[in-house]
Amino acid sequence: MSTVEVQIRETQARKASGEYASPGFHWPEYAMEAALLGLFMLSACVFTMLFELPSSPARIALPSPNLRRLLTGAAMGLTAIALIYSPWGQRSGAHMNPSVTLTFAWLRKIQTRDAAFYIVFQFLGAAVGVWLVSIVARMSLADPNVRYASTVPGITGTVAAAIGEFVISFIQMSTVLHFSNHPRLSRITGIVAGTLVATYIALESPYSGMSMNPARTFGSALPSGIWRGFAIYLLVPPLAMLMAAQLYVRSRGSAAIDCCKLDHSPEVDCIFCGMKGTSHEQL
Repeated sequence: MSTVEVQIRETQARKASGEYASPGFHWPEYAMEAALLGLFMLSACVFTMLFELPSSPARIALPSPNLRRLLTGAAMGLTAIALIYSPWGQRSGAHMNPSVTLTFAWLRKIQTRDAAFYIVFQFLGAAVGVWLVSIVARMSLADPNVRYASTVPGITGTVAAAIGEFVISFIQMSTVLHFSNHPRLSRITGIVAGTLVATYIALESPYSGMSMNPARTFGSALPSGIWRGFAIYLLVPPLAMLMAAQLYVRSRGSAAIDCCKLDHSPEVDCIFCGMKGTSHEQL
C-alpha cells in the first residue's frame, strides 16, 4: 500500500471517529436547526390553509383533492430545497429532523452532544413555527379541514400508516446517503431530497399524512391536541432511517460516508468534519 493510500485511510478513520469535529457547544447551529424547521412548519401551515380551508380562493378554484395535494407537495418540496441551500441550511447541515440527526449520530458523523441539542431545538422550532401561525390565524388553522397541518393515519388505518412512514423514511435516508457521498452528485442532494418530499405529499400523504419527522408531527400535535398515531411518527421514521444507514454501511462501508450535511458547500465551515470554507480562508 502506498503512502498516499495510507494517509487517505488514516484521514477517513479520523473522520469516522469524529476527531475532526469542532469541540464545544455550537449554539448558532442549534438555533439555525430550530429556525429552519420552524420556517418549514410555518410554510406547511400556510399552504395547508391556502389549499384546504373551505373559504380559501385556491380551495374553491381547485375542487380536486389530488391536484391540491400535488400543489401542496410542490410548495413544500420547494420550501425544503430553499431551506437546505439557504446560508443557515448550509451551515447547520439542514437535518431539520430528529430521525436524520439520530441516524448520523449512529454513523458517528455528529457528536452525541451536538445531536442531543439538534434534536431538542428541532422539536422546539417545530412547535414555535406552528404557534406563530396560530397567533395570526387561529380559527383558520384550527378548521377541521386544516387541523394545524397535523399528520395522522389515513382511512386505511394505523398499520398502513406505519408501513407508509417506514417506506418513505427508508427511501429518503438511502437517497440522501447515496447522493451526498457521490463525488459528482453531492451538490444536488438537497434538490433530490426536496423532490422526494413533494412526491411523498402528493402520493403517500393519504395513508400516513406524510411526516417522516417526529418533531414535525409534534409541532402540529402540541397546539391542536391531535396525538392520534403519534407513536408511529415518533418511532417508525428513525427506525427506518437507521436501517437504511445500516444497509448502506454494509454495502459501501462506513468510510464511504463523508459528512452529515445535506449540502456541503465549499464556502462554509463545517463543525462536523472540520472542513474550513473558502469564505473563512479569505478573512
